[in-house]
Amino acid sequence: MNFLLSFSHQLRDSLRDLAPVVLVMGFFQLIVIRQPLPDTLALLDLFLGLVFVVVGLALFIKGLELGLFPLGENLARAFVQKGSVAWLLVFAFALGFGSTVAEPALIAVAARAGEVVSQSGLIADTPSAQTSFAFTLRMVVAASVGTAVVVGVLRIFKGWPLHLMIIAGYVIVMLLTLVAPSELVGIAYDSGGVTTSTITVPLVTALGVGLASSIKGRNPMLDGFGLIAFASVMPIIFVLLFGIFGLSFMEGAS
Repeated sequence: MNFLLSFSHQLRDSLRDLAPVVLVMGFFQLIVIRQPLPDTLALLDLFLGLVFVVVGLALFIKGLELGLFPLGENLARAFVQKGSVAWLLVFAFALGFGSTVAEPALIAVAARAGEVVSQSGLIADTPSAQTSFAFTLRMVVAASVGTAVVVGVLRIFKGWPLHLMIIAGYVIVMLLTLVAPSELVGIAYDSGGVTTSTITVPLVTALGVGLASSIKGRNPMLDGFGLIAFASVMPIIFVLLFGIFGLSFMEGAS
């Protein structure tokens, strides 16, 4: 009974969150573009689609609350209690790598990037070259997020200042941007965005909060957050480095 009541509240919240998007689309459809509403069948499909989105979003958020957040926090506390720092770092890298490889947004962006890069002449304009580039890009980005989570975990342990590390990261990004192939700069910057999506963010956030809650002298509000910031900047650095050094290797291999 409590679950049904909680889920009904989540449905209400999801509907409220999506209402501005629906209103904006309806306003531009009817007032700005002045296109008529679709026929009855298309309107029914639109309504069903909105219902599925609301229910799916509510289920996703409830799943995070019931499963992923507690799991991530409990694992972080267990590693700290056992004093297994090395295994914690291995787990942090594996968590960042595995969750990023599974990101649907990254898969889509990598596939599209392979097509565009081949058309620009940086790699051979063949399906196999495009597939190879997309796969390599996904691995590079996944490895960068794994590295970012490891760095974030070390920051929580050592108490390093978050703002200085983020500033240093973006300074490196700006310097690499000057020498990286211009065709890959936009892909690199977008890679930092697609990694912080539906799968990676909940797991990484739960890990950070769980660690900060378990380590003496750490504040979950001050130290538990910030891992996502590393997971945003590190892929940009890795993809820019891949553009500088990795593309020539791929060309030689092909």
